[in-house]
Amino acid sequence: MKETKYIFVTGGVVSSLGKGLTAASLGTLLESRGLKVALQKFDPYLNVDPGTMSPFQHGEVYVLDDGAETDLDLGHYERFTHTQLSRFNNLTSGQVYQEVLEKERRGEYLGKTVQVIPHVTDMIQDRIRKLAEITQADVVVTEIGGTTGDIEGLPFLEAIREFALNVGYNNALFVHVTYVPFIKAAGELKTKPTQQSVAKLREIGIAPHILVCRTEKPLGKELREKISMFCNVPYNAVIEEKDVDHSIYEVPLMLQREKMDALICDLLRLEVPVADMSEWQEIIRKLIAPQHRVRIGVVGKYIDLNDAYKSVYEAIIHGGVAQDCGVAIEKIDAEDIDPANPEATLQGLAGILVPGGFGERGIEGKIAAARYARENNIPYFGLCLGMQIATIEFARHVMQLDQAHSVEFDPQTPHPVIWLMEAQKDVADKGGTMRLGAQICHIKPNTLAARLYGKDQVSERHRHRFEFNSQYRESFEAAGLIVSGSTEDNDLVEMVEIKNHRFYIACQFHPEFQSKPNQPHPLFKGFIGACMQETGSQNTQ
Repeated sequence: MKETKYIFVTGGVVSSLGKGLTAASLGTLLESRGLKVALQKFDPYLNVDPGTMSPFQHGEVYVLDDGAETDLDLGHYERFTHTQLSRFNNLTSGQVYQEVLEKERRGEYLGKTVQVIPHVTDMIQDRIRKLAEITQADVVVTEIGGTTGDIEGLPFLEAIREFALNVGYNNALFVHVTYVPFIKAAGELKTKPTQQSVAKLREIGIAPHILVCRTEKPLGKELREKISMFCNVPYNAVIEEKDVDHSIYEVPLMLQREKMDALICDLLRLEVPVADMSEWQEIIRKLIAPQHRVRIGVVGKYIDLNDAYKSVYEAIIHGGVAQDCGVAIEKIDAEDIDPANPEATLQGLAGILVPGGFGERGIEGKIAAARYARENNIPYFGLCLGMQIATIEFARHVMQLDQAHSVEFDPQTPHPVIWLMEAQKDVADKGGTMRLGAQICHIKPNTLAARLYGKDQVSERHRHRFEFNSQYRESFEAAGLIVSGSTEDNDLVEMVEIKNHRFYIACQFHPEFQSKPNQPHPLFKGFIGACMQETGSQNTQ
C-alpha cells in the first residue's frame, strides 16, 4: 500500500488571506506533476454546516454532488483541480462535537470522562485518515480555517500536530499563510505580524516548514532574510504571494515561479516530473488579452459581498475563457432597479443573469430585469431563483396572470406558479433539509438546452425548497415558455426557455458549481457566446 503524504495549511495575522486559494493552487501544481491530490477544509465554527448561515457573514454555500452544504473554499478546490469532493472534504467543530456527544450518549466511551484531548482531537484525525483511505490520494492537503490564536481553532491545531508526529518525518509538512503589511506612512513592509503569528503557532507545538507571505509589494532579499531568521525557516521556504494583477488563476503560476511545488516535493521525498502548466498559461493569456470583451449584469440581493455569488462570477469568467472573451461583470443590486423604468439601470448590458437566493427583498427588481431582457431580446440566464423569477415574470406579463407569484413571497397569491415542493411541506428543521446535490435532468430534443449540452441527460447540483408548479405547465407551454429540462419521471420542471429569443434560458439547479476554467460549463459558455452576438462584442485586437 502506498504511503500518503500530508500538507497542512494554516493562516495567521488576519482572516481572508487566501488560504483556500493557496491550498487549491498547490493542488493544481501537484496534479500537474502527476500526483493524485485530495483537499479538505476544517472550519472551527460551531455551526454543523454553513447551510443556515447568512451570505453576508459566510459568503455562498457551496453544494457537492452528494448534497453536502460546504464552505466556499471547496469551490476553489474543485475549480483548480480534478478532484471529486464529498461531505468527507469539509468538517466543522459543530460536526465534531455533535458526533462526540452522540457517541457519549450511546455509551461508546465506556464511562470515561469525555475531553477535547483525546476524544475531539482523535475524531479530527480520523477524518484525515478517512479521506486518505477513500481517495487513495498521493497527497492530502488540509486547510485549517480561521486564524492562528483563535480559541475555537485550538483543537484542530492540536490534532494536526499529533497527526504529523504519528505519520513521521518526510510524510507531513506545515504551510503557514501570513500577512506582511505595507505601512504607507512609513513606506515599509513590516515583518513583525508574521513573526508574532509564527511564534503563536510554535507555542502550540507546530513549526511551519514553509511560510507563504501575502503582500501588496515585493518582499525583496533583505526582508526574506529577516523573515527566515526570525521565523526559523530556510530562506527558500519564504514564499512571496503578491496580490495578482488580473485573476486568481495566476496564483498557481506565481507559486511555481517561487519554486514552492519543487520545495514541497523535496521535503516530502516525492520523485515526480516538473509540472506542465501550459494549459494554465493559455487560460491566463485569454484572461489578460482576450480577443473580445462584453459587459454582463448580475442582478442580485447580496451584491455588496463578493463571496455571496463567488461560483457564479467564476463560472461567468470561465464562459468567457471558452469564447476567448473578457467579461466585465456589473454587479447590480435588485433594489436599485425601478420596475417602472428598468432601462435606467440595465441599458447597455450585453446580457443579464439572475442568480439564486432566498427572501423577498429585491424580488420586484429581479422580475423587472427578466422582463426587460425578454422584451428587448437581451440574453437572459436564470439560476435557481432566477428560473422562478423568469416563470413569475412570464406568467404576469405574457399570460396576463397579474398576481402570479411564488408562495415563498406571497402565500395568498391566487396564481402560485412557484410553490413549495411536496417533500418539503412537513420539514421543520432548516439545516440540510432542502433538495440538495446532484440530480438527473432529462433534456428535451431540439431545444436551446439540447444544443448547449449536446446530450439528452445531464447531472446537475440543486439547493432549493420551491419549484415550478406543474399544474400550470400546459398553460405556460401554450403561451410559449418551453420546458426544456425535467426530472426522470417528468414531474419536476428543471429548465425553461423561450423559443423566439436570442438566448433566454433558466434552470432550477446551480450549474456554476460544476464549472472550471479549463472545463467551462456549457450553459455559461453559451450565455457568453450569445452576449457576444448581442453587441457584436468589442474586438480588442
